[in-house]
Amino acid sequence: MTALQAVLGAVLVLFLVLLFKPLLLGVVRALALAIHPKPTCEERAQRRKMRDALVLNRMLNSMEVAPSHAAELRALAARA
Repeated sequence: MTALQAVLGAVLVLFLVLLFKPLLLGVVRALALAIHPKPTCEERAQRRKMRDALVLNRMLNSMEVAPSHAAELRALAARA
């Protein structure tokens, strides 16, 4: 009888979780945003500019390029 009650309890819990899944997911997402908020548009743009400048500098330092190409990459890096 105890095993049957355990199985029925597990089925009931599973049913309730499936029934309230959208609500539970919303609560989890809200908690995640409360702990780690999304960066603002300005922060994302700044990170993108920094990443682009680092990539251009890495390209400039990693390969031997013609002086005109190097100057162009430096100009792109300065703008980014």
